[in-house]
Amino acid sequence: MSYTKIPEEKYKKLQFQARGQFGAILNVFRCYGMEAFVDQAIDECMKVTDHFGQAVRGDEKPIHILEKPKARITE
Repeated sequence: MSYTKIPEEKYKKLQFQARGQFGAILNVFRCYGMEAFVDQAIDECMKVTDHFGQAVRGDEKPIHILEKPKARITE
């Protein structure tokens, strides 16, 4: 299987759509006063998604962005 780089305009559109999907999935947590955490989680999911896309196109960049799990809010 071969992956090619897509035009920047198409990439930005897909990035916007992916961010919207993460927002829709995580939206339920906004009910619990976790707005800032939801927004941060969406940003981090987008980084992982971007790194994954680069990796499947052959970039040697690892897809992980965190060395250890984030602390829970109560910790």
